[in-house]
Amino acid sequence: MDFPQINNINVSSYLDRSDIVKETAEQIMKDFGMFGVEITFSGDTSQAYDELHQQLIRQITLLIESNYDLLLSVLYQVDITEQEIARAERELPHYNNIEIISHQVIVRDLKKVLLRRYFKAKDSSNETSFNVLD
Repeated sequence: MDFPQINNINVSSYLDRSDIVKETAEQIMKDFGMFGVEITFSGDTSQAYDELHQQLIRQITLLIESNYDLLLSVLYQVDITEQEIARAERELPHYNNIEIISHQVIVRDLKKVLLRRYFKAKDSSNETSFNVLD
């Protein structure tokens, strides 16, 4: 397994496997759920990006209007940087600011899932090589 190279343009190519889509949705639900913000996922992996993106847009809009500090806490938990948002603004000029933040949540949580899988696979291959030597 190669180290995943995810960016704003190629994110959809990583969302073609149902197991990765489900894990990404679970990560988003977990990150927002820690702060009492409910995100749900129907399980329809073919529409996952649009479904999650629309929910995130609604929730982020509500947080901007009602509890901006909570939004900042959620974004800190997800680990979205100002640099990533600025890059997304350049790469996705057809998105408004809330759409960009929502997109970045999906991208960042997808990265978490893929990095976890990468290191798990790497650990497994290392364990296998040690077993061969024993």
